[in-house]
Amino acid sequence: MSRDPDADLPDDTALPGTLPEPLRVELVAFRRDLHMHPELGNQEFRTTAALKARLEKAGLEPRVLPTGTGLICDVGRRDGDRRPMLALRADIDALPIPDTKSGVPYRSTVPDRAHACGHDVHTTAVLGAGLVLAELDRQGLLPGPVRLLFQPAEEVLPGGAADAIGAGVLDGVGRIIGVHCDPKVDVGRIGLRVGAITSACDRVDITLDGAGGHTARPHLTTDLVTAVAKVATEVPALLARRVDARSGLAVTWGRLQTGHAPNVIPQHAELSGTVRCLDLTTWREAPDLVHAAVDEVAGMYRAKTVIDYVRGVPPVVNDAAVIDLLGAAMSARRGAESIEDTEQSLGGEDFSWYLERVPGAMARLGVRTPGDTARLDLHRGDFDADEEAITVGVELFTAAALLDGDRVQGLLPDGDRVQSLRPDGDRV
Repeated sequence: MSRDPDADLPDDTALPGTLPEPLRVELVAFRRDLHMHPELGNQEFRTTAALKARLEKAGLEPRVLPTGTGLICDVGRRDGDRRPMLALRADIDALPIPDTKSGVPYRSTVPDRAHACGHDVHTTAVLGAGLVLAELDRQGLLPGPVRLLFQPAEEVLPGGAADAIGAGVLDGVGRIIGVHCDPKVDVGRIGLRVGAITSACDRVDITLDGAGGHTARPHLTTDLVTAVAKVATEVPALLARRVDARSGLAVTWGRLQTGHAPNVIPQHAELSGTVRCLDLTTWREAPDLVHAAVDEVAGMYRAKTVIDYVRGVPPVVNDAAVIDLLGAAMSARRGAESIEDTEQSLGGEDFSWYLERVPGAMARLGVRTPGDTARLDLHRGDFDADEEAITVGVELFTAAALLDGDRVQGLLPDGDRVQSLRPDGDRV
C-alpha cells in the first residue's frame, strides 16, 4: 500500500502518545504473565481480574461483562457525552493445546493450554493503548472518547463477540478496530486489506451408525470404517464440484474416531471438521450443501447419519474508511513503508459480528523477528511472538484513536467513504 504518511495529519503536528519505556517494560511482563497462565474461552477469570486491577490502578472504571469474563472500559467519556466512540478490541482466551516451546521463561504453566494464537499480545496492546490514552486524557490531549473491549471466547464458535454485543459493548460505538498477530509479517509492520480479510468458518460433527460384525463377513454389515473414510475423502471433493471455485469452500476434517479391534466392524463412527468459505452467499448455502453431500456418500454404504452443523462466523469485511484510518495511524508512527497489502485467509474470526453492526477493520500485526526462518504458524504449540509487536500495537491503536477523535471533533476531513464489499442491507 502506498500512502502519504502525512495525508490525514494537520500541518506541522506530531502525534503525542508514544509508549514510555517504563510502561513498555511493564507491558512485556504483563504479556508474559498472561502467556504463563492461559485460560480457555469463558474461563478467563484470572485474565479478567488482572486487566481490571491494572485499569483501576490507572484511575479508570472497567466493567466486567455479564458472563463474568471479559470487560469494557471507556477512556475520555464524560457524562452526557454523545460523541461516537472508537472501540479497540482484544480477545483474551487461549487454546486447548500444550505449549511446546523451550528456552523461554514464560512458557505456559497450565497443562494442555497455550496462548498459541497471540491473544495475549492483542490484549496487552489494547491495555497499553488504554493506559497511554488515559494519560493523554488527563493532559487534555485526547480529542475523542475511546472504548477498550476485552472480549472472551473468540476461539469458541460462534464466538464470544455475539454475547458481548448482546451485553451492549457497541452502545455508543461509531467505529471498531482490532489486530491479529501474523507470523508471516515482520514485527514493525502491519498488513491491511479493504473488504474480506478472513473467511466464514463453521463446524460440522457427523455420526454414522449401522450394523457391525465380523471383518470376515463385511457383506452382512454396514461397513462403517469404509463409509466414514469415504465421507472424509469424497464429501470435500463432491462439494468442490457443486459450488463456484471462487467461493473458496473448503471442508477439512480434524477428528475421525471409530472401532476398537482389528477384526470387528464397528457400529458407530464419528467425524468432525470445519467448513470454511470466502463469501457470504456460499456461507448461507453451505449447511444444505454439506447435508446433501454427506447423506449421498454415506447412503451408498447404508450408513445412517446424524449431522450437527454448527454455525460459526461470517467473513471479516474491512470497511475502506477505517482501513484508511489504520493506514494513516501506522504511517504517522512508522512511515508508509511499514504497511503492506495482505491477502484474504481461510481463518475465521468473530470480529466479523461487530462489523455487521458498525464500520470497522482488522489489521494483521507483524510478530516475526526480521530474518527469522522458523516459519512458526498460529495454533501450534511452539508459536511465539516478537514482543516488539506490543509496542507496535500500542502505537497503532493510540494513533488511530487520536486521528479518529480529531475527525469526530471536525479537526480533520472525513474524506470520501469507499463502499465496503459487504452488500447493502446484508446481515447474518
